[in-house]
Amino acid sequence: MTQPALPRKVGAGSAALLSFNGAVGASVFALPATLHGDVGPWAALLFPAAALVMLLIAVPFARAIAAMPGEGGPVVYGSAFGRFAGFELGWTYYIARMAAFAANVHVLIDYLLRWTDIAPSPWLRSVLIVIAIVLLAGINIAGTTKAIRLLGGLTLLKSLPLIALAGLALVTVPLPAFGPAPPLTAVEASILLVFYAFIGFENAVAVSGEAGDGGRAIARAMLVTIFLIALLYFLVQFAYSAVSPPVPEGEKAPLLALGTALLGPVGALLVLLAAVTSLLGNLHANMTASPRVSHALAARGDLPAWIGAVHPRLETPHGSILLMAGLVAVLALSGGFVWLAVVSTLARMAVYAVTIAAWLKVERRGPGDIMLGALGILLCAAVATQATAAAWATLGALLLAGLLLYLLARRIR
Repeated sequence: MTQPALPRKVGAGSAALLSFNGAVGASVFALPATLHGDVGPWAALLFPAAALVMLLIAVPFARAIAAMPGEGGPVVYGSAFGRFAGFELGWTYYIARMAAFAANVHVLIDYLLRWTDIAPSPWLRSVLIVIAIVLLAGINIAGTTKAIRLLGGLTLLKSLPLIALAGLALVTVPLPAFGPAPPLTAVEASILLVFYAFIGFENAVAVSGEAGDGGRAIARAMLVTIFLIALLYFLVQFAYSAVSPPVPEGEKAPLLALGTALLGPVGALLVLLAAVTSLLGNLHANMTASPRVSHALAARGDLPAWIGAVHPRLETPHGSILLMAGLVAVLALSGGFVWLAVVSTLARMAVYAVTIAAWLKVERRGPGDIMLGALGILLCAAVATQATAAAWATLGALLLAGLLLYLLARRIR
């Protein structure tokens, strides 16, 4: 059965919002204390350095998007190597987005609980996680245009307080003393987490089939997003190292200590506001874009037909949104932030590498393009080697689940 197409409602502004919010979510609030503890003030310099390295992936990735437009993003890129490869790459990307969603919803609940005196018992956390997922799914089913408008408001509310606090710290507190460079082993331990800060810049590719210009605006928006992410993370991390606030043991929202040290309760409130809106923006952008991947797979018959259902009045892929809501709930209830972040990063490296390889395959490229693509693929492989055996096992299990759905869809056809 032919599935209905989604309307073309995504422009350059929408793509930029999806890309920025796809990357900036939990890590800007969860990582500063961890990175400062690992490598001290040098942590701030890791972000612009990682951004420059990330361009080795982002530039050929952006060119691939412009060269291979179509619904579902990675589904199209993987199809350069055959139908099943298209399914596997699309499903791998879907896993990456689900793991990122599940990781970030944990941090959202941590910050929400700071507004109350309620003890964060496991059962309460589980209930709040499910409620947050259901609400975000409902908002996205209600309409794409409304979802994008909400995303614009959340972007302002998440960015301005962080920039204001970082600026205040850098003009009122002495700059941190760098001291000797950290050992290479400490830097290597931070690589996956630093790269996680940029993971999600490609969030808009999933809606490339709904873009009016064949994906060129999405490609440009992604590259601009890389620089904006690096700037924001550098400012926040540098400010954190300059203040170096004491963080209570077991604290799951360490950036609150920075706000409290600068402005007392008002600063803590600003951080809470920025954290909640940032995480909501990230999760909302994820729930907007990622179901388009499973919808594209279902539309071409690689997943059961109900996953590709489009609401007749709201014109949203409600079948895919409900599928994602159910899967991320299972993932979120099964693991914590760091573990899920590593799984997401690992899956994303595979998507980046295969997409770049597809770009090199679909058209004849010059020596410069081949060198650029090869460097990007090697970088993805180098980052992936930092993952643990448990992360690889989890990714393998999720890929197996996708394969079972694929075989089920083929049997039904």
